[in-house]
Amino acid sequence: MLEQTMSNVKVVEGSEAVALAVKGCRPEVISAYPISPQTHIVEWLAKMMANGEMDTEYVRVESEFSAASVISGSSAAGSRSYTASSSQGLLLMTEVLYCSAGMRLPFVITGVNRALSAPITIQIDHQDTVSLRDSGVIQFYVESSQEAYDAHIAAFKVAEDPQILLPVMVCMDGWILTHSYERVNFIEQKKIDSFLPPFRPANYLDVNNPKAWGSYSEENMLMEFKYSVQQAMQYGKKRIPEIFAELARITGRDHGGLIEAYRTEDAEVILLAMGSVVGTIKEAVDELRSIGKKVGLVKIRCYRPFPHEAIWEVIKAAKVVAVMDASFSMGSEGAIGMDLKAKLCGMRDAPLVFDFIAGLGGREINLKTVRRIVEKAEEMLNKGLPLPESYWVDLNPEILP
Repeated sequence: MLEQTMSNVKVVEGSEAVALAVKGCRPEVISAYPISPQTHIVEWLAKMMANGEMDTEYVRVESEFSAASVISGSSAAGSRSYTASSSQGLLLMTEVLYCSAGMRLPFVITGVNRALSAPITIQIDHQDTVSLRDSGVIQFYVESSQEAYDAHIAAFKVAEDPQILLPVMVCMDGWILTHSYERVNFIEQKKIDSFLPPFRPANYLDVNNPKAWGSYSEENMLMEFKYSVQQAMQYGKKRIPEIFAELARITGRDHGGLIEAYRTEDAEVILLAMGSVVGTIKEAVDELRSIGKKVGLVKIRCYRPFPHEAIWEVIKAAKVVAVMDASFSMGSEGAIGMDLKAKLCGMRDAPLVFDFIAGLGGREINLKTVRRIVEKAEEMLNKGLPLPESYWVDLNPEILP
């Protein structure tokens, strides 16, 4: 168990906490291209490089497409690799990320959440990272800077597990986490080294032992390659909680496994969410509990692979699940709501699932917002109202078309 001394507890910017986690993991290659609100992370890493605190190849590239391409190549060559991006930058990486997952390249990306244009904005929601949910990249979502620090250290071990070998994206809300200051408890380097030994891949680019990555495939084998990625994801559902638990034994901080259940034991209404908004929801749950409402929360820590088995075990006795989606699949509904409804289809006595679109483009979610969502879910449940595809929270009627 880590001793909590003043030497390893500091108040730092969230971006610095991530950079220190990455530094502790000893990456051999870092690629960097600035886009707000991710920029501070790679700036901190550049500063550490300039001060001689890191022994890594720091590559300044001309675009996010190049940033992803560089670490794909370095990962294929057997090097522990890292980059970070946001919003339009993450979407520019899309082609490379699909290829990287298909080639089973285990690097880590920080996906700093920021809404997508148009209209252009720098405020936060989850549309950017959720848009990459089908790529084969594992996705973690964090509530705090402390969880972001811990999750990045776990992410490298998850990515490099011989039975997984996939990119891992740690998703954290821009500005709210990256640019705010928090008390963060850091891990001694020797403990990180013990938890995360040097990357030793079985397969890598070697002129003396030629192999192929991403080669041409006809219809007789492409499905098998895709199936192998799915099998790695499925294996991850078991392995990821084990890695989280191993790190928790070192740090004394248990953020949960694939999910975190909060006050759900007797809950009739369960809120489902991910990201920094979870802190506000926990406070709202406490407030609602104080007035006798049986409300609980499920925080999704790992969105891909989707942890429907773990969610089911928590929600199966509830009456209704109110999903708070900070993204939207145009022409359908929120992505998490769709995922959950699909997995619960056919489950006997499953709770009703209502999808609430909240917080797009940085729209404020406060205690009143959460109370209104709970009240609306109760109303639809008690009055037997038809299930809408999604209920958009706090729309301004004055600017609606």
